[in-house]
Amino acid sequence: MQKKRTLAQTALDILVITLGGALMALAINYFLAPHHIVPGGVTGLAMMAHYLWDAIPIGAAILVINLPLFILSWRFAGRRFLLYTVYGTVVSSVLIDLTVPYLPPNDMEPLLTAVFGGVVMGAGLGLVFTRGATTGGSDVAARLLKLVIPHMQMGKLMLAVDLVVITLAGFVFGDVKNALYAVVTLYVAVTATDAILYGLNTARVAYVVSGRPDDVVRAIGAALGRGATLLHGEGSYTGEAKKVILCAVGRTQIARLKEAVKSTDPDAFVILSEAHEVLGEGFRDYDKNAL
Repeated sequence: MQKKRTLAQTALDILVITLGGALMALAINYFLAPHHIVPGGVTGLAMMAHYLWDAIPIGAAILVINLPLFILSWRFAGRRFLLYTVYGTVVSSVLIDLTVPYLPPNDMEPLLTAVFGGVVMGAGLGLVFTRGATTGGSDVAARLLKLVIPHMQMGKLMLAVDLVVITLAGFVFGDVKNALYAVVTLYVAVTATDAILYGLNTARVAYVVSGRPDDVVRAIGAALGRGATLLHGEGSYTGEAKKVILCAVGRTQIARLKEAVKSTDPDAFVILSEAHEVLGEGFRDYDKNAL
């Protein structure tokens, strides 16, 4: 059973979503829209509508196009997700339309605009996603797809949805270069989004083969406060039974792990590999609604 969120937690969620929406507005109004670089999704469709019919504000178009997706979100993703998503979409859309007159002209080269626009947009999306919300559009579509294919990262799902819109934008704006710049923006935004969502949770898995496994396990526990698991292996050449130590550690603990192992058994064989995510004691708890 899911715990009820406190007022402080809800207030923090709203604050972070608002900040994410502000970054989205900055990315669109300052970096992307002036150069007709479409980030994909509903935002891209809204930018194309504004280009074709100047009287239609980008933010207002985003809200209108998102209405069907909001309905799907209610059916498949639940009440809290919908409320947070509606709030995130409204905040980002209102800020997009309100901040246009207050931003200075962007005279940067298109490539710099594409790269830094992607960074700012990806950071904004990542912040919104961390609170279990989206800003609508392809974010919602990606979040719904995540329920069906949970092993896929959010950024990659967004990439698939947005590429279709970017291709369409190339025809609407009649400029292949802008469409290519949009691909750069999209890639950078996806990378930034996944870095915000998953980067801080990245851990390492250590496999240690040692002639003194019990001593090494104790050394790891003393130095890092981490437990370990002993796997039973066999040397392929000698046929000798061996114990392989398996231990998950945070990135900041890698140096201490290596020092603990080597100071205990200088002949130990250590393999370190990256773990996308570690759930359990000492790391994150499992949450079926987490991204």
